[in-house]
Amino acid sequence: MAEVFFYHLTQTPLEVTLRLLLEKSLAAGWRVSLRAQSDALLDQLDRALWAGPDDGFLAHGRDGGAHDADQPVLLTLSQNAANQPDCLVAVEGAAIAPEEVAGLKRAMIVFDGHDEIGLNIARAQWKTLTVAGVKAKYWSEETGRWAMKAES
Repeated sequence: MAEVFFYHLTQTPLEVTLRLLLEKSLAAGWRVSLRAQSDALLDQLDRALWAGPDDGFLAHGRDGGAHDADQPVLLTLSQNAANQPDCLVAVEGAAIAPEEVAGLKRAMIVFDGHDEIGLNIARAQWKTLTVAGVKAKYWSEETGRWAMKAES
Protein backbone atom coordinates (compact mmCIF):
# COMPACT_ATOMS: atom_id res chain seq x y z
CA MET A 1 0.00 0.00 0.00
CA ALA A 2 1.27 3.45 -0.90
CA GLU A 3 1.96 6.18 1.58
CA VAL A 4 0.04 9.43 1.43
CA PHE A 5 2.12 12.59 1.64
CA PHE A 6 0.32 15.70 2.88
CA TYR A 7 1.86 18.97 1.66
CA HIS A 8 0.87 22.03 3.69
CA LEU A 9 1.47 25.13 1.55
CA THR A 10 2.24 28.33 3.40
CA GLN A 11 4.74 30.11 1.15
CA THR A 12 4.90 28.60 -2.31
CA PRO A 13 1.99 28.91 -4.77
CA LEU A 14 0.11 25.73 -5.65
CA GLU A 15 1.22 25.84 -9.30
CA VAL A 16 4.91 25.98 -8.34
CA THR A 17 4.64 23.14 -5.83
CA LEU A 18 2.64 21.00 -8.23
CA ARG A 19 5.17 21.43 -11.01
CA LEU A 20 7.92 20.20 -8.67
CA LEU A 21 5.87 17.22 -7.42
CA LEU A 22 4.77 16.27 -10.93
CA GLU A 23 8.30 16.49 -12.31
CA LYS A 24 9.61 14.25 -9.51
CA SER A 25 6.77 11.78 -10.07
CA LEU A 26 7.45 11.60 -13.79
CA ALA A 27 11.19 11.18 -13.12
CA ALA A 28 10.27 8.15 -10.97
CA GLY A 29 8.51 6.71 -14.02
CA TRP A 30 5.01 7.18 -12.63
CA ARG A 31 1.82 8.13 -14.45
CA VAL A 32 -0.05 10.75 -12.43
CA SER A 33 -3.65 11.70 -11.94
CA LEU A 34 -4.11 15.26 -10.67
CA ARG A 35 -7.57 15.42 -9.12
CA ALA A 36 -9.43 18.59 -8.21
CA GLN A 37 -13.02 19.45 -7.39
CA SER A 38 -13.66 22.20 -9.93
CA ASP A 39 -13.16 22.80 -13.61
CA ALA A 40 -12.07 26.34 -12.75
CA LEU A 41 -9.03 25.12 -10.82
CA LEU A 42 -8.19 22.50 -13.46
CA ASP A 43 -8.33 25.24 -16.12
CA GLN A 44 -5.98 27.39 -14.02
CA LEU A 45 -3.54 24.51 -13.45
CA ASP A 46 -3.69 23.49 -17.10
CA ARG A 47 -2.69 27.01 -18.19
CA ALA A 48 0.06 27.18 -15.55
CA LEU A 49 1.56 23.83 -16.57
CA TRP A 50 1.62 24.82 -20.25
CA ALA A 51 3.18 28.19 -19.38
CA GLY A 52 6.19 26.67 -17.64
CA PRO A 53 9.78 27.27 -18.69
CA ASP A 54 10.76 26.17 -22.21
CA ASP A 55 13.29 23.71 -20.81
CA GLY A 56 10.76 22.30 -18.36
CA PHE A 57 7.94 21.13 -20.62
CA LEU A 58 5.49 19.08 -18.59
CA ALA A 59 3.36 16.86 -20.79
CA HIS A 60 -0.19 16.61 -19.49
CA GLY A 61 -3.79 16.68 -20.59
CA ARG A 62 -7.31 17.36 -19.36
CA ASP A 63 -9.64 14.42 -19.08
CA GLY A 64 -12.29 13.98 -21.73
CA GLY A 65 -9.89 13.84 -24.67
CA ALA A 66 -9.23 11.09 -27.18
CA HIS A 67 -5.79 10.35 -25.69
CA ASP A 68 -6.53 10.33 -21.94
CA ALA A 69 -5.11 6.83 -21.48
CA ASP A 70 -1.75 7.99 -22.92
CA GLN A 71 -1.32 11.07 -20.72
CA PRO A 72 1.62 10.97 -18.28
CA VAL A 73 -0.29 13.52 -16.18
CA LEU A 74 -4.06 13.66 -16.43
CA LEU A 75 -5.94 16.56 -14.87
CA THR A 76 -9.35 15.31 -13.81
CA LEU A 77 -12.37 15.60 -11.56
CA SER A 78 -12.95 11.85 -11.78
CA GLN A 79 -12.04 9.12 -9.34
CA ASN A 80 -11.44 6.82 -12.31
CA ALA A 81 -8.55 8.31 -14.24
CA ALA A 82 -8.15 6.85 -17.73
CA ASN A 83 -4.33 6.99 -17.61
CA GLN A 84 -4.08 4.22 -14.97
CA PRO A 85 -2.02 6.35 -12.55
CA ASP A 86 0.74 5.14 -10.26
CA CYS A 87 0.44 8.37 -8.31
CA LEU A 88 -2.59 10.44 -7.36
CA VAL A 89 -2.28 14.10 -6.43
CA ALA A 90 -5.37 15.62 -4.82
CA VAL A 91 -5.90 19.36 -4.56
CA GLU A 92 -8.82 21.56 -3.55
CA GLY A 93 -9.99 18.97 -1.00
CA ALA A 94 -10.56 16.25 -3.61
CA ALA A 95 -11.23 12.93 -1.93
CA ILE A 96 -8.87 9.98 -1.76
CA ALA A 97 -10.34 6.74 -0.42
CA PRO A 98 -8.20 4.35 1.64
CA GLU A 99 -8.91 1.46 -0.74
CA GLU A 100 -7.85 3.64 -3.67
CA VAL A 101 -4.41 4.15 -2.11
CA ALA A 102 -3.79 0.39 -2.12
CA GLY A 103 -3.34 0.35 -5.90
CA LEU A 104 -0.93 3.29 -6.04
CA LYS A 105 2.77 3.83 -5.53
CA ARG A 106 2.13 7.21 -3.90
CA ALA A 107 -0.71 9.56 -3.13
CA MET A 108 -0.34 13.24 -2.29
CA ILE A 109 -2.73 15.73 -0.78
CA VAL A 110 -1.70 19.34 -1.37
CA PHE A 111 -3.53 22.02 0.59
CA ASP A 112 -3.34 25.75 1.23
CA GLY A 113 -2.38 26.64 4.78
CA HIS A 114 -4.15 29.99 4.47
CA ASP A 115 -7.52 28.38 3.73
CA GLU A 116 -9.28 27.28 6.92
CA ILE A 117 -11.73 25.07 5.05
CA GLY A 118 -8.87 23.41 3.18
CA LEU A 119 -7.01 22.83 6.45
CA ASN A 120 -10.05 21.19 8.01
CA ILE A 121 -10.56 18.95 4.97
CA ALA A 122 -6.89 17.88 5.08
CA ARG A 123 -7.17 17.11 8.81
CA ALA A 124 -10.26 14.98 8.17
CA GLN A 125 -8.47 13.21 5.30
CA TRP A 126 -5.48 12.47 7.55
CA LYS A 127 -7.77 10.97 10.18
CA THR A 128 -9.82 8.92 7.70
CA LEU A 129 -6.76 7.53 5.94
CA THR A 130 -4.64 6.79 9.01
CA VAL A 131 -7.53 5.17 10.91
CA ALA A 132 -7.93 2.90 7.86
CA GLY A 133 -4.27 1.88 8.21
CA VAL A 134 -2.78 4.01 5.46
CA LYS A 135 0.71 5.30 6.27
CA ALA A 136 0.94 9.06 6.01
CA LYS A 137 3.55 11.78 6.23
CA TYR A 138 2.86 15.44 6.83
CA TRP A 139 5.20 17.95 5.17
CA SER A 140 5.26 21.67 5.88
CA GLU A 141 7.17 24.53 4.31
CA GLU A 142 6.60 26.99 7.15
CA THR A 143 10.34 27.53 7.68
CA GLY A 144 10.95 28.17 3.97
CA ARG A 145 12.12 24.59 3.36
CA TRP A 146 10.07 21.43 3.18
CA ALA A 147 10.31 19.41 6.38
CA MET A 148 8.44 16.36 7.57
CA LYS A 149 6.51 17.28 10.71
CA ALA A 150 4.49 14.12 11.41
CA GLU A 151 4.23 10.50 10.40
CA SER A 152 1.72 7.76 11.09
